[in-house]
Amino acid sequence: MPADTIVLVHSPFLGPASLRPLADALAADGHQAVLLDLRPSVVTPPVHQVLLGVFADVLSDAALAGPVVLVGHSGAGPLLPAFADTLEDSVTGLVFLDAGLPTPGRSWRDTVPAELYLRLRDRTREGLLPRWPLWFEPDPLATLDPALRAEIADEAPEVPIAFLKEARPDVEWTGPCGYVALSPAYAEDLDQAQALGWPVVSLDTTHLAPATDPDPVARAILEVMARMRA
Repeated sequence: MPADTIVLVHSPFLGPASLRPLADALAADGHQAVLLDLRPSVVTPPVHQVLLGVFADVLSDAALAGPVVLVGHSGAGPLLPAFADTLEDSVTGLVFLDAGLPTPGRSWRDTVPAELYLRLRDRTREGLLPRWPLWFEPDPLATLDPALRAEIADEAPEVPIAFLKEARPDVEWTGPCGYVALSPAYAEDLDQAQALGWPVVSLDTTHLAPATDPDPVARAILEVMARMRA
């Protein structure tokens, strides 16, 4: 049986630099890892429709052979079932990497505290959200290596606020799932994954560990994948 290809899906609010060190760590350990760049697909509404189309096109061009496991970081998590649906039967599992869980038919705005949406809405300019690193105080990139910090900050797209109000694709996934937790921000999602009986690994690190400390994150993903197959 051919080995799984691990497809890494970055958050719609970040770029591939947030996962590139993780892709390198997986490759160095002998695993086929494909890192996508979906930034061009998140700048024009309807974002979900464009995003899914670009995702399918990019992986079609990659000419993947054999089974695929999708690993979605952060805001990519809720979209993993829809991404899997575009690839039909080739996807054998989903791994949520410090990510939100699926909420089919609900929008981002429906799933967060109202004050967070209103704060971002009030900072919108010409229909575009501030770049993700500017959402928070203190700056979530402040402790990063300067070169990595600049790369992640420069890649973060200006996403239309319309994206936050769009209903997420109403797609269900019934196949294997696993969860890798990195930070307290996703504690509720971790609890839900555990309640669902998914394989779970919890690391005491940070949300951006796929970029700053990728080796233990890679090992955690591989452990979850192995347990998903068992």
